[in-house]
Amino acid sequence: MRTAETIGRAAILALVPHQGAMCLWDEVRAWDARTIHVSAHNHRDPAHPLRGNGRLPAIHLCEYGAQAMAVHGGLLARDAGGIARPGLLVALRGVELHVERIDELPGALECSAEMLSDGDAGWQYAFRIEHAGALLAEGRAAVMLQPS
Repeated sequence: MRTAETIGRAAILALVPHQGAMCLWDEVRAWDARTIHVSAHNHRDPAHPLRGNGRLPAIHLCEYGAQAMAVHGGLLARDAGGIARPGLLVALRGVELHVERIDELPGALECSAEMLSDGDAGWQYAFRIEHAGALLAEGRAAVMLQPS
Protein backbone atom coordinates (compact mmCIF):
# COMPACT_ATOMS: atom_id res chain seq x y z
CA MET A 1 0.00 0.00 0.00
CA ARG A 2 1.05 3.56 -0.58
CA THR A 3 1.77 5.18 2.76
CA ALA A 4 3.89 8.18 1.85
CA GLU A 5 1.27 10.75 2.79
CA THR A 6 -2.02 10.91 4.62
CA ILE A 7 -4.81 12.27 2.46
CA GLY A 8 -7.05 14.60 4.49
CA ARG A 9 -10.71 15.46 4.45
CA ALA A 10 -10.43 18.37 1.99
CA ALA A 11 -8.86 16.09 -0.62
CA ILE A 12 -11.49 13.39 0.06
CA LEU A 13 -14.28 15.94 -0.48
CA ALA A 14 -12.79 16.74 -3.89
CA LEU A 15 -12.92 13.04 -4.84
CA VAL A 16 -16.44 11.96 -3.88
CA PRO A 17 -20.02 13.12 -4.44
CA HIS A 18 -20.76 12.97 -0.69
CA GLN A 19 -20.38 16.47 0.72
CA GLY A 20 -20.54 18.16 4.09
CA ALA A 21 -21.39 15.90 7.01
CA MET A 22 -22.46 13.13 4.61
CA CYS A 23 -18.82 12.62 3.64
CA LEU A 24 -18.04 10.06 6.34
CA TRP A 25 -14.27 9.55 6.10
CA ASP A 26 -11.72 11.97 7.56
CA GLU A 27 -8.49 10.60 6.12
CA VAL A 28 -6.94 8.04 3.85
CA ARG A 29 -4.11 6.33 5.68
CA ALA A 30 -2.93 4.09 2.85
CA TRP A 31 -4.06 2.88 -0.55
CA ASP A 32 -2.97 1.16 -3.73
CA ALA A 33 -4.61 -0.11 -6.92
CA ARG A 34 -6.71 -2.75 -5.07
CA THR A 35 -7.03 -1.61 -1.45
CA ILE A 36 -7.70 1.38 0.77
CA HIS A 37 -7.46 2.09 4.49
CA VAL A 38 -9.46 5.07 5.82
CA SER A 39 -10.36 6.44 9.25
CA ALA A 40 -13.03 8.66 10.81
CA HIS A 41 -14.00 10.17 14.14
CA ASN A 42 -17.42 11.60 13.23
CA HIS A 43 -19.44 8.68 14.63
CA ARG A 44 -19.44 10.45 18.03
CA ASP A 45 -20.85 13.71 16.63
CA PRO A 46 -24.36 14.38 18.03
CA ALA A 47 -25.20 16.07 14.69
CA HIS A 48 -24.18 13.04 12.59
CA PRO A 49 -26.61 12.96 9.62
CA LEU A 50 -27.31 9.22 10.01
CA ARG A 51 -28.22 9.41 13.72
CA GLY A 52 -31.75 8.66 14.83
CA ASN A 53 -33.14 9.03 18.34
CA GLY A 54 -29.69 10.09 19.55
CA ARG A 55 -28.06 6.84 18.38
CA LEU A 56 -25.98 5.73 15.44
CA PRO A 57 -26.91 2.09 14.69
CA ALA A 58 -24.21 -0.21 13.36
CA ILE A 59 -26.19 -0.85 10.15
CA HIS A 60 -24.82 2.51 8.96
CA LEU A 61 -21.36 0.94 8.82
CA CYS A 62 -22.53 -0.34 5.42
CA GLU A 63 -22.60 3.29 4.24
CA TYR A 64 -19.12 3.79 5.68
CA GLY A 65 -17.96 0.74 3.70
CA ALA A 66 -19.61 2.00 0.51
CA GLN A 67 -18.03 5.42 0.92
CA ALA A 68 -14.60 3.83 1.34
CA MET A 69 -15.22 2.37 -2.12
CA ALA A 70 -16.10 5.82 -3.46
CA VAL A 71 -12.93 7.33 -2.04
CA HIS A 72 -10.86 4.53 -3.57
CA GLY A 73 -12.56 4.99 -6.94
CA GLY A 74 -11.92 8.73 -6.75
CA LEU A 75 -8.23 8.17 -6.03
CA LEU A 76 -7.89 5.71 -8.90
CA ALA A 77 -9.62 8.11 -11.30
CA ARG A 78 -7.49 11.03 -10.09
CA ASP A 79 -4.31 9.04 -10.72
CA ALA A 80 -5.56 8.26 -14.23
CA GLY A 81 -6.10 11.99 -14.87
CA GLY A 82 -9.88 12.04 -14.55
CA ILE A 83 -12.75 11.93 -12.10
CA ALA A 84 -14.72 8.91 -10.94
CA ARG A 85 -18.08 8.23 -12.51
CA PRO A 86 -20.95 8.48 -10.02
CA GLY A 87 -22.27 5.16 -8.80
CA LEU A 88 -25.25 3.63 -7.07
CA LEU A 89 -24.96 1.09 -4.28
CA VAL A 90 -26.95 -1.88 -5.62
CA ALA A 91 -26.09 -4.81 -3.35
CA LEU A 92 -24.74 -5.75 0.04
CA ARG A 93 -23.73 -9.37 0.63
CA GLY A 94 -22.43 -11.31 3.59
CA VAL A 95 -22.75 -8.35 5.93
CA GLU A 96 -22.06 -9.18 9.56
CA LEU A 97 -22.48 -6.59 12.28
CA HIS A 98 -20.68 -7.34 15.54
CA VAL A 99 -22.07 -4.42 17.58
CA GLU A 100 -25.47 -2.74 17.85
CA ARG A 101 -24.37 0.88 17.72
CA ILE A 102 -21.24 2.93 17.14
CA ASP A 103 -21.93 6.39 18.60
CA GLU A 104 -20.38 5.55 21.99
CA LEU A 105 -17.06 4.23 20.68
CA PRO A 106 -14.27 6.56 21.88
CA GLY A 107 -11.65 6.14 19.17
CA ALA A 108 -11.46 6.25 15.40
CA LEU A 109 -13.33 3.96 13.05
CA GLU A 110 -10.88 2.22 10.71
CA CYS A 111 -11.95 0.67 7.41
CA SER A 112 -10.02 -1.56 5.07
CA ALA A 113 -11.61 -2.24 1.71
CA GLU A 114 -10.39 -4.44 -1.12
CA MET A 115 -11.57 -4.31 -4.71
CA LEU A 116 -12.81 -7.74 -5.76
CA SER A 117 -13.92 -6.81 -9.27
CA ASP A 118 -13.61 -3.75 -11.46
CA GLY A 119 -15.51 -3.40 -14.69
CA ASP A 120 -17.00 -0.80 -16.97
CA ALA A 121 -20.42 -1.28 -15.35
CA GLY A 122 -19.39 -1.30 -11.68
CA TRP A 123 -17.23 -2.41 -8.79
CA GLN A 124 -17.41 -4.96 -6.02
CA TYR A 125 -15.46 -4.62 -2.78
CA ALA A 126 -15.04 -6.44 0.50
CA PHE A 127 -14.85 -4.19 3.56
CA ARG A 128 -13.96 -4.54 7.25
CA ILE A 129 -14.55 -1.81 9.81
CA GLU A 130 -12.78 -1.92 13.17
CA HIS A 131 -12.47 0.14 16.32
CA ALA A 132 -9.39 -0.24 18.53
CA GLY A 133 -8.61 -3.55 16.84
CA ALA A 134 -12.11 -5.01 17.39
CA LEU A 135 -14.13 -5.98 14.32
CA LEU A 136 -17.38 -4.00 14.08
CA ALA A 137 -18.65 -4.96 10.62
CA GLU A 138 -17.64 -6.80 7.48
CA GLY A 139 -19.22 -7.60 4.16
CA ARG A 140 -19.22 -7.05 0.43
CA ALA A 141 -20.80 -4.21 -1.53
CA ALA A 142 -21.49 -3.71 -5.23
CA VAL A 143 -21.82 -0.39 -7.00
CA MET A 144 -23.27 0.13 -10.47
CA LEU A 145 -21.58 3.02 -12.24
CA GLN A 146 -23.68 5.65 -14.00
CA PRO A 147 -23.19 5.88 -17.77
CA SER A 148 -20.61 8.46 -18.86
